[in-house]
Amino acid sequence: MPETSDQHIGARIRELRAIRDFSLAELGRRAHVSTSQLSRVENGEQPASASVLSAVARALAVDISVLHGQPYIKILQKDQLDAMVSPIGSALEAWDIELDDEPEPRSIEGLEAEIARMVRLRLEANFTETAKGLPGLITEVASVVRRYDSPGRDRERAYALLTEVSRTAASIAYRLGYADLARLAVARMGSAARESGDPCLVAIERFERAAITHGSAGRADRSVALMRQALRDLEDDGSRPVRAMRGILALRGVTYARRAGHTSTADDWLEQARELAQLTGDVDLHALSFGPRWVQMSTVSDLNDVDNHDEALRQVADMRLPKGHPPNRTAHFWINKARSQAWTARHDEALDSLREARKVAPQMTRYHPEVHETVGTLLRARQRATDSLREFAQWSGV
Repeated sequence: MPETSDQHIGARIRELRAIRDFSLAELGRRAHVSTSQLSRVENGEQPASASVLSAVARALAVDISVLHGQPYIKILQKDQLDAMVSPIGSALEAWDIELDDEPEPRSIEGLEAEIARMVRLRLEANFTETAKGLPGLITEVASVVRRYDSPGRDRERAYALLTEVSRTAASIAYRLGYADLARLAVARMGSAARESGDPCLVAIERFERAAITHGSAGRADRSVALMRQALRDLEDDGSRPVRAMRGILALRGVTYARRAGHTSTADDWLEQARELAQLTGDVDLHALSFGPRWVQMSTVSDLNDVDNHDEALRQVADMRLPKGHPPNRTAHFWINKARSQAWTARHDEALDSLREARKVAPQMTRYHPEVHETVGTLLRARQRATDSLREFAQWSGV
């Protein structure tokens, strides 16, 4: 049964009350609302009027937007990331406009090296440094694209650069909750990928679009259709990169198929991914990875999605991540583990896992929606939150 708006607001009030260490009576006293009315609001049995919401928000020292489920706003302002994100949108919107005073761009080789550096920052989940560098880099890459207007390898390389810089912009915007900007970046990525001469880049655009455009809108059915189309168009030519890309698409498709209720499709894609992983071994491809280890990690996420958390924990019990593992994926491993632990009443262990994620990728962990969901689960599981849980909840903006 999907959560109603009233239930969601009530759950947010309960979580924030736990963070503040207020009893129901204490919050009622501070907000000048009766305890019985607050209890009904928290349980979703009674909608909160605008005046009650305003009073409760003041008592909890948060904006009303936070009670409606937009906890990132103040944190983004505090981190000054919101001021960095706006120029990214301006650069993407003006990518095809040539200015009279446009400076000479770097060579394709120089831009390839710079974008490789930006990708490393993205994999480290360093949102601040990535966001700072993106507007100028988008403008410079767009300038190079306009210069190579004749068919040839240099033109394809230029469009591959535009594909990757647009992808990085989409990733940052999506992680920070800027949905419109993320969709704009994906649109730029799609048009560039088709001119890059690389079928794997076209497949990656569909991989990203499935999450950003359709997945974030709750349209898992469209994401499933997009994964089917991507797999159909990326023919298996027997090469390791193409097989790895097909495996990446299949693993992503498993998640959407489960959400759409297409169980047999999910099972088929998971089996395809296992077979491909045996053929390819571990592969890094366009800042994505595939292989037996990745299939196992995706299996854990899949088990969580079907609420088989005990089996998910059994799968990760002996899993060891190698040295040099990308920080964003290491953090995702710990976030997934925390989710399983929270739902199997291993509350202290779940918080420990969230702390591990925070150590390796603090910005990613801070803004990750699954972290917020897990912290909310931990808060609702106790009558009174521990000091350490309250600290983590406040840090992550729950």
